[in-house]
Amino acid sequence: QVQLVESGGGLVQAGGSLRLSCAASGRTFSTYAMGWFRQAPGKERELVAAISWSGGTTYYADSVKGRFTISRDNAKNTVYLQMNSLKPEDTTVYYCKAAGSLATLSSSPYWGQGTQVTVDS
Repeated sequence: QVQLVESGGGLVQAGGSLRLSCAASGRTFSTYAMGWFRQAPGKERELVAAISWSGGTTYYADSVKGRFTISRDNAKNTVYLQMNSLKPEDTTVYYCKAAGSLATLSSSPYWGQGTQVTVDS
């Protein structure tokens, strides 16, 4: 099993930046694919970005392409989400998730507790 703890959320002005971090417990972090999800009120949970265990493959939702960057540091058991050019519609809780592969990310039970991002217009 793996435990995940997100941090880095907060309040930022539109056009600003935030970097989210997700720290994972356990010695097998480097074998997990990782992803960031978000769920706005009244909307379905959305996969925002994902990264393979090696970092060699990444995925971005169309809504964040060119603005968000996912990365990982396996030595620190941490995955990051750099968010630039933030928009009010990016406001919601962001969740970190771990899975055995990118293909199983959506069905994985390993969630963090979430971190709130609020973008003020």
